[in-house]
Amino acid sequence: MRTFFTLWRKELSSYFLSPIAYVVMMFFLVVMGVSFSLLVSVMASGPSGVAVMKELFSSIFFWLAMLIVVPVLTMRLFAEEKRSGTIETLMTAPVTDTAVVLAKYAGAMTFFVILWLPTASYAYILKAFSPLTAPVDLGPMLGGYLGAFLVGAMYISIGLFCSSVTNNQIVSAIMCFALTCVAFFAGFAPYITRSDLLRDVGGYISSISHMLDFSRGAVDSRPIVLALSVSALMLFTTIKVIESRKWK
Repeated sequence: MRTFFTLWRKELSSYFLSPIAYVVMMFFLVVMGVSFSLLVSVMASGPSGVAVMKELFSSIFFWLAMLIVVPVLTMRLFAEEKRSGTIETLMTAPVTDTAVVLAKYAGAMTFFVILWLPTASYAYILKAFSPLTAPVDLGPMLGGYLGAFLVGAMYISIGLFCSSVTNNQIVSAIMCFALTCVAFFAGFAPYITRSDLLRDVGGYISSISHMLDFSRGAVDSRPIVLALSVSALMLFTTIKVIESRKWK
């Protein structure tokens, strides 16, 4: 356990030592800031808090941030280690492959959560500067953050796997973007196919549909199971990819 926390701190600190992390933070906050400005305009028209949360967690700006930020955050996790040759030193250290993979995943998830922390002030800002505006419904707000966390956890696990199979960060980012887009565009399956099976599968894996439900405050067990299952599968596969290096 001590080894895990040591590796986790190393991974987390490496983000703040990289200029890319600050570019990602600025991009994310700018995009979510634009989404917040739309949220303000929606609240000015006096709808319910549910509609407000749909603007924040289901808008094109939300998905723009998710689909771009996650590949950039995860592309260096293993690819950079392989390119620089430090992966050999890391793998020969007295640490398990599982601890290395989980520490890198935990570091990326921690940084992802840090990105979202400033947005928690949005509800307070609205209440402080618009006291006459209807308050934000706490249920859809918490549901939206839960959905963002689960989708982020699933996407980051995919990005970690992509980074483990290549030594090129750009290739890793493109692979991650392509795979996460599958989950994103699956929500359009009902509009582009007549197959009931494809519609059902698309609806089940659709990140858009899941976030729409979460932003309405409807917490279903199916998207939670999906996100946790995909994350566990990707982490397990990544561990096996790293272990396979020992047999080369």
